Amino acid sequence: MSKVVSDQFKILVRTYAGLEDVLFEEIMRLGGANPVRLNRAVECEGDKGFIYKLNLGLRTALRVLKPLHAFTFKDNKEFHQEIMSIDWPSYFSVEKTFAFDSIVFSSLFNNSMFVSQLAKDALCDRFRQDTGKRPFVDGREPQVRISIYIRENEATVYLDSSGESLHLRGYRTEQVKAPLSEVMAAGILKISGWSHHFPLIDPMCGSGTFSIEAALLAAEVPAGIFRQKFGFEHWNDYDPELFQTILNGLTSKIKEDFLNIRASDIHHRAVSISRDNAGRAGVDSEIHFSVDDFLKSSGPDRKAFIFINPPYGERLHPADLEAVYIGIGSTLKHKYPGCEAWVFTSNPEAIRLIGLKPSKKIKLFNGPLECQLLRYEMYSGTKKNKSTPE
Repeated sequence: MSKVVSDQFKILVRTYAGLEDVLFEEIMRLGGANPVRLNRAVECEGDKGFIYKLNLGLRTALRVLKPLHAFTFKDNKEFHQEIMSIDWPSYFSVEKTFAFDSIVFSSLFNNSMFVSQLAKDALCDRFRQDTGKRPFVDGREPQVRISIYIRENEATVYLDSSGESLHLRGYRTEQVKAPLSEVMAAGILKISGWSHHFPLIDPMCGSGTFSIEAALLAAEVPAGIFRQKFGFEHWNDYDPELFQTILNGLTSKIKEDFLNIRASDIHHRAVSISRDNAGRAGVDSEIHFSVDDFLKSSGPDRKAFIFINPPYGERLHPADLEAVYIGIGSTLKHKYPGCEAWVFTSNPEAIRLIGLKPSKKIKLFNGPLECQLLRYEMYSGTKKNKSTPE
């Protein structure tokens, strides 16, 4: 009896710390087999087409990695031999540029750059051995990205199918200082439980990321649809017809629905940038933009979700931060009864100035910044006499 060879393999999907559960659910919905939560990542199983699907469809992923080789080593020589043992020419051609990205927690190496250099030499030695030529390194925009993770004497080598980080959707070509990551915005929206049945208010919109990601989420527009390229397109086994089939399947689910999304900012330039970014994402007609001061605003006549990413200090002089945070709490309390507010900030000292008790606190990271996501339920009257949620 012939043995059936499975084309399934393990896939590692990286995300920000705190978004593992959200990413897990996304992978499950897309059909990932045997997902497992890890630190800042979820591992699952799938085939080549599923790698395409993950890159196109995931909203809370940073990178989709294909494991190539896991090994143990005792010194530089063994490390070189193990990297050279990988059949690199079977994965990409010598004409492609490449780069290694190394994450190292080991007493055997001083720094990650040294690891990447060793790996680069071993890869080039393998190409010379098999083809008589070597590919070139491009540290800025390599066609093929390779990741190495080392903990003490254990190493795993991955092919990066995404290329650039997936938070770079492609629609945000303009941005304000200290912008919110697209992946983080999508993750916060999912954590909140917001759906298009409720109005969404983005009163300090900055680059418009909350509003745009909300519109894309509600319409089920694939997060990766605006990307010009993915790393897997430079692999030897890239199948453009299969990719197009996967893309068509995802885009066929796009909905056209009325969305009540309001994005505003006190700065004209921020609103202009947000509107332009929304236009590139194709959702500018779904978002109402305006130049407004949230601290002087009035709330809606029904329950709404409010997402606030206050200035961290990069967009506002530190002396003015106190007034902003005090104003946020006062405005929410007096002008937005019956609403649910989510405040995302990296300024722990300023949180107490809001003056409201959050019903939920979640630690997240916006890139390297440790942040808090705070949920405030704004009751009509007293909390004891709150009305039944819609």
